[in-house]
Amino acid sequence: MTDIQTEAKKSLIVVSRALVLIVIMFIAVVGIFLGLLFDAGPSQQVKMSGGSSALGPTGTPITTTSSAPVAEKPISNTLWQAPDESKLPEGSERELILYGKDLIAHTAKYLGPRGTVAAISNGMNCQNCHLDAGTKPWGNNYSAVYSTYPKFRARSGTNETVVKRINDCFERSLNGKPLDSTSKEMEAMIAYMKWLGSGVEKGKQPEGVGLKKLAYLDRPADPKKGAAVYSNKCVTCHGSAGEGISTPDKTEYLFPPLWGKNSYNDGAGLYRISNFASYVRNNMPLGANHENPQLSEEESWDVAAYVNSQSRPHKDQSRDWKDYSKKPIDFPFGPYADKFTEKEHKLGPFNAIASFYKKEN
Repeated sequence: MTDIQTEAKKSLIVVSRALVLIVIMFIAVVGIFLGLLFDAGPSQQVKMSGGSSALGPTGTPITTTSSAPVAEKPISNTLWQAPDESKLPEGSERELILYGKDLIAHTAKYLGPRGTVAAISNGMNCQNCHLDAGTKPWGNNYSAVYSTYPKFRARSGTNETVVKRINDCFERSLNGKPLDSTSKEMEAMIAYMKWLGSGVEKGKQPEGVGLKKLAYLDRPADPKKGAAVYSNKCVTCHGSAGEGISTPDKTEYLFPPLWGKNSYNDGAGLYRISNFASYVRNNMPLGANHENPQLSEEESWDVAAYVNSQSRPHKDQSRDWKDYSKKPIDFPFGPYADKFTEKEHKLGPFNAIASFYKKEN
């Protein structure tokens, strides 16, 4: 045998051994995978994408249990969800509820400066503050309106009805006039809110209602830092002067003004910095939610300080808060039942104020 033949034979042996080793390793890996798949109990089987079930040793489908992971990120199923519109009652009741929803979503279309029913508000829509027509978890939704009203509210010092609460929003958040309590529009809005809360027990508040409040900062909220946040995250939709973006026909806003003559006045709930910070943290910028926030908590406090430091309409609140000790600690107007200044009540830090009232109580 020549030297060339000898070397060729040695190379062939090396290659053959390598191929055999690769085949053995492949078989071993496949065996381990199949063993894990077939030996796993039902609770370990993972439902395949596309909705098909995993297969057992005989090729028959294995029913997965509820504990099996079916999504990349678990979604909370404990938060309140709005009722299914396909289950709305029929006839005139259905029409009234849907009219109420449209009034919430497009308030200005009916009741704004160019409203087809009346001109009693500033051009903003109720859903600018109560997102997705009042149905978004932690988006200031209406889930507990009908279950908790009538109720005593310290701001007015009276037992308030749903009608009073709705008109508070017209006079403060929409900087307008109260809606006729006997009107079809008031009836429709109440019908819609009642339907949204139809699965909520009387006197109860479901998880996800209102706003998911943030922990207080250990410093005052900073309007200057907030200006940078606004410029980076908010200006595209709300404008460099907070003017918002209106529809082409100017009847309502696609994105609401955050300050100026057409925005909410200083008696609105969002003028309290803790409310605004909580609102933007879990809902803004567009596309954010409580599971996927786009702003940090500090950014949320700071941008709230910036927005609420801008000029806006003023509301006479001299009749509010007859008991000063009941004012929220971030209510920005005195007098107070404590020694802290208006600036401290507006921007914080709030922990010392909270501690004061905790001791008093």
